[in-house]
Amino acid sequence: MVTPQDVGLPPTPRRRVGGLRREEVAEIVGLSTDYYVRLEQGRALHPSDGVLDALSRALLLGPAERMHLYNLAQTPTGTPNNSPQHHHRNTLRSSLRHAVCGIHDAPAMIMNDRSDVLAWNGLATALIADFPKLPPTQRNMAWQIFLNPHAHEIHPDWNDAARTTVGILRMAAGRHPRDTALKHLIGELTVGNPTFAKLWSTQHVHEKTHGPKKFNNRIIGQISLDYETFHIPASDDHQVLVIYTAAPHSPEQDLLNRLTATMSDKQEISADASTTS
Repeated sequence: MVTPQDVGLPPTPRRRVGGLRREEVAEIVGLSTDYYVRLEQGRALHPSDGVLDALSRALLLGPAERMHLYNLAQTPTGTPNNSPQHHHRNTLRSSLRHAVCGIHDAPAMIMNDRSDVLAWNGLATALIADFPKLPPTQRNMAWQIFLNPHAHEIHPDWNDAARTTVGILRMAAGRHPRDTALKHLIGELTVGNPTFAKLWSTQHVHEKTHGPKKFNNRIIGQISLDYETFHIPASDDHQVLVIYTAAPHSPEQDLLNRLTATMSDKQEISADASTTS
């Protein structure tokens, strides 16, 4: 929450709200209060990039929050998210399947921005979830975080993972406001987990990039890895390749090596996502 002090406004007595008032935001941005209210309520169509940039600065938005603002405004800078061709199709190029299969020393998977897991390698199956045996609706990391009864056991950093997951779905909702499958998923998570409903109400947004991630595994115990996210060009549902790595010669790498030694099939990948050449 941005406070008056954050933007250089003097404190005022008997203030009812901790954040900025609408008229204060409008003044900082250089808009009339009436126009700002219409903008906030979605009644001001096609605000200019200059207005959105000014709002981003006034509200001290980070990169992900700024992109979310542009997505909601549906400006040329944001994603053209209202056209029918921007619905999720879960289409995966065959070369991407081969690439995931070719990664043998680190857990790897491909997801879209709805958190559907479209492809995975054997280590991801051994470490995170037995994706080949899951129903398609459960091959989704948001479902795994919020509706899997063993989620807190599998994810020692569950609180961080939950907040990040909600932020990713919020970004997806801004990009794809007409995605009925995404709406259904959000509804299912809201009904099924009160924590999701509470986090969703915070309006937090997050762009998956990189960071630490912990897992508990029945074979190797707890392991702490780092993940990197690689955006896949020409995918209509913002697909990403996520790879979890350990430092060479580290105890974590030894744990991954132990897990690899227990695997009988390193080539298991999703058979449900459609494939293109």
